[in-house]
Amino acid sequence: MQIVHTLADLRRALHGASLRAFVPTMGNLHDGHLDLMRLARAEADRRSPQGAKTVASIFVNRLQFGPNEDFDTYPRTFERDCELLKANGCDVVFAPSEKDLYPEPQGFKVHPPAELADILEGAFRPGFFEGVSTVVHKLFNIVQPDVAVFGKKDYQQLMVIRRMVQQMALPIDIIGSETRRAEDGLALSSRNGYLSAEERAEAVQLSMALKGLAAAARAGNAAGTLDVAALETAAMDTLRQRGWAPDYITLRRQHDLSPVSGPCAEPLVVLGAAKLGKTRLIDNLEV
Repeated sequence: MQIVHTLADLRRALHGASLRAFVPTMGNLHDGHLDLMRLARAEADRRSPQGAKTVASIFVNRLQFGPNEDFDTYPRTFERDCELLKANGCDVVFAPSEKDLYPEPQGFKVHPPAELADILEGAFRPGFFEGVSTVVHKLFNIVQPDVAVFGKKDYQQLMVIRRMVQQMALPIDIIGSETRRAEDGLALSSRNGYLSAEERAEAVQLSMALKGLAAAARAGNAAGTLDVAALETAAMDTLRQRGWAPDYITLRRQHDLSPVSGPCAEPLVVLGAAKLGKTRLIDNLEV
């Protein structure tokens, strides 16, 4: 496995590759990230058995952090990350510095549509999806992948990226990898490391709230009595009573994340974001 830091070195490392499969990360890797890497390896080998290369980037992107968020304290575990990537099928690690990726202030940015990017996560983290879209588009330009793999845990992010690729006519196949969970059901996240032992034991209640809302939505849909607002309020109140500070627990349409008010025959998804102590966790569950 090669580790490169500059754009020129990356292009040399990828020269002649018959196919490029890409996994962008911010490092501090866990088994969920490694699922992405293994899926990228499998897709590369399936599509182009001879000469394909897999690439993972490690870059903590300042543009997607708000002024009061954890950019400075976000865990950096580069050596461990590289060992894990090497063991899971990565050919090239691209780890640029800020100066490499942003040699001058990034005046040109990608502005995703408000109806998709200013709701849910975008409403609570203004500018987040602009920062994500800009860095991902730039990484796509640099790596020029044929395939890119993202996790479904960041459901809205995956949707934003898919829409960007479609509207920008980028020749990239975006693959969503299922959310990896701990044995108790907690979605794996780099920020789980911020949790105390007591908080870690409590953290599974977020996925439990989503499961409860999903089950109630299925039952309400079947009976024709789905009261979405009441179910969402009850789920958030349950978390508040346990000491959480929920931003949202909501039922949405899968295809565009638009709200649902009553019985709905379309595929649905439950999404949630809540703070437990100082740690903000997100999760989702397709219904």
